[in-house]
Amino acid sequence: MKKIAFFCIPAHGHTNPMLPVAAELVRRGNVVRFYSFDEFEKKIRATGAEFISCDSFLPNLTKQEEAGLRNVSATEMTVQDIRITLSMNEFLDQEFKSFQPDVVYTDSVCFWGKLNAWKHHVPMVVSTSTFAFNQMSSRYMKNSPKEIADMIFGLPKISRELRKLKLYGFRVKSVFSLIQSDNNTDSVVYTSQMFQPCAESFSDHYAFVGPSVFSNVLPVKEKDRPLIYISMGTVINDRPDFYGKCIDALKNLNVDVIISCGNAINLEKLGVLPDNIRVYPYVDQLDILAKADAFITHCGMNSVSESLYMAAPMVLYPQTNEQHAVARRVTEIGAGIMLKEDSSEGIRTAVQELLNHSAYGSAAAECSVDFRVCPGAAGAAEFIENAPHSYA
Repeated sequence: MKKIAFFCIPAHGHTNPMLPVAAELVRRGNVVRFYSFDEFEKKIRATGAEFISCDSFLPNLTKQEEAGLRNVSATEMTVQDIRITLSMNEFLDQEFKSFQPDVVYTDSVCFWGKLNAWKHHVPMVVSTSTFAFNQMSSRYMKNSPKEIADMIFGLPKISRELRKLKLYGFRVKSVFSLIQSDNNTDSVVYTSQMFQPCAESFSDHYAFVGPSVFSNVLPVKEKDRPLIYISMGTVINDRPDFYGKCIDALKNLNVDVIISCGNAINLEKLGVLPDNIRVYPYVDQLDILAKADAFITHCGMNSVSESLYMAAPMVLYPQTNEQHAVARRVTEIGAGIMLKEDSSEGIRTAVQELLNHSAYGSAAAECSVDFRVCPGAAGAAEFIENAPHSYA
């Protein structure tokens, strides 16, 4: 039995893959203490892990800072991560002394997890919620001019925050040492070696365990007519304009459509819905994808992994550099197509391309088979239990 401390940022896409791993570790007799945030409490407690609320350490944000986080600004996310680390310093010093974890399992961009593992000399395993990125695989990312400007002009602000970390005993050379992948750090990646770009460039310190999901359901596509599923994830989902175009594009096709749009928009903005289209704030995504014949997606790693796990080909509409990397890999394996034009006509043409050519579905089905032979949460749990790993 080991005592394992979990750390994650307040984000569904980063937290959700860690939950099956926590449940598996608890099932194997380990003690898991999960440092997270109140919106995830119910899900975390359901795994059997102990939930520790960190909401009181979240900073009060200005409107400009909130806007930066909503727009996925790398600068703003980095600055807030550092500030949360500083506000949690005294609390986590006491937690490490009292709980005395044998292993820290921390999200790859959760600075307070990484920094405290190093500070307290506890073996660390990194939870990688997207692809593992090094100098080779990072070429898959496509930074927009806006993202490049954000990084360049944000460096002085980040440097000022980094200097504060040193005053609290945190040793950090640069922000890149906090976020980059290296071949000496034990890391769990929730995809297969086949799907990971440049997998051969990563050492044995990387465990490619496949998608971390709670479902063993097999895809079943037989039904009266095709099902199209649409979701823009949990972060950049305030897109009534895009959902409206999807409705206009698909209302006259012989298909059924389910849209999951979160709570960010007023459903009344979408108007009177056609009989073949249903809109919900949230759905059981894996259950829908098991039946779906096409998925219009923002290309978040979790959404794409779940789509491939359920053999659903995709219309790819990435919004960030990481999502562009995921979308590129999907096109390389032939399981989806990029949305070239986000007009009603462009959306309709892309969906019809998927439905009329079975090769996309076949490629997704092949990836589903590959994902399902990966070790999954059980493999991740075993890897964490045996940390730190030493390889020749």
